[in-house]
Amino acid sequence: MFTDIVGSTSVAAELGDRGWQELVHRHDEAVRAELGRFGGSEIKTMGDGFLAIFHGPSKAIHCACAIRRRAADIGLSVRAALHTGECAKRRNDISGIAVHLASRLLDHAGAGDVIVSSTVKDLVVGSGVTFKARGEAILRDVPGSWQIYAATEAG
Repeated sequence: MFTDIVGSTSVAAELGDRGWQELVHRHDEAVRAELGRFGGSEIKTMGDGFLAIFHGPSKAIHCACAIRRRAADIGLSVRAALHTGECAKRRNDISGIAVHLASRLLDHAGAGDVIVSSTVKDLVVGSGVTFKARGEAILRDVPGSWQIYAATEAG
């Protein structure tokens, strides 16, 4: 799962360095709390976003939705993207085409979106998640086209 604060540069410019750092700290604490709640493992932060892994895709989707709610509570909008597949552990990082796919999916996520690949969608049937088709996308440097979906929690 990749997450990203939408419009972070504008918010940082509006708040100034000190205000921005305080807000990012609150964001990071909220993300880490939700990762803990849903069994996610933080791989790294990337300034205004996170890369995390999970043992199952439905937990990742529910976590992304919870992060979206928590971010809104502190005045931020986030977006997230998820894909599932084989990853290789490299010291304190991960690599593999699945990581590249998730990263490229984030390019297709707008404010508040939790975007997933069809692979994720197919694996979480019956998990309390609904999907809205977003069409096919060409992902930069990834072969073929990919069906993408916006995920939301049912109910």
